[in-house]
Amino acid sequence: MSKVLVLNASYEPLNITSWRRAAVLLIKDKAEQLEHNGKYIYAGFPLPTVIRLRHYVRVPYKDIPLTRRNLLQRDHHTCQYCGYNGGEGLTLDHVVPRSRGGGETWENMVAACVRCNVKKGNRTPREAEMPLLTQPRKPHSSLYFEVTRHIHSGVHQEWRKYVIGLS
Repeated sequence: MSKVLVLNASYEPLNITSWRRAAVLLIKDKAEQLEHNGKYIYAGFPLPTVIRLRHYVRVPYKDIPLTRRNLLQRDHHTCQYCGYNGGEGLTLDHVVPRSRGGGETWENMVAACVRCNVKKGNRTPREAEMPLLTQPRKPHSSLYFEVTRHIHSGVHQEWRKYVIGLS
C-alpha cells in the first residue's frame, strides 16, 4: 500500500518503511507524525507518509559504490550537457578527462549522450563551451536513490523537503 519515510530525531532520512510499521512506531510513541496523505487508517488516525523518531539512532557510515547504474540514477538518466533523456543509451563522461588527471569520482563523472560526449572530447566543459546542467556530487546516503525514485515518480512529493541535494 503506502510507504513512509522515517527520519532520525535530527530530521535526516533514515529508512523507508511500510505504513503498518510506521503506525506501530506512532502508537508506541517512538515516533511523531510529520506528514500524512489525507487518508485514514481508522477514524482519527491519519495514514502517515513521513514520521520522525523521538530518539536519535546512530547509523554506521556506508560508502555508496560508484557504478554506472548509480551514476545514471543520480543524473536521472539525463545527459548533463544537453538534457537529452536517453535512458540506458547514455554514456559516462569524465568532466575533467582522465588524460588530464581527472579521476573516477562522483564529482568528476556525469551521464552524457553519445553526441555530447564525442563533441566534448578530451576537453573540459569550459573549453568545449558545454556547461553542465547540474554540478555532479556524491549522493548523501544510499537511501537517496530509493527516496528520489519515489519523489520523481510523483507519489511522495512531501518527502522532497526532507532530502538534501534533490534537483
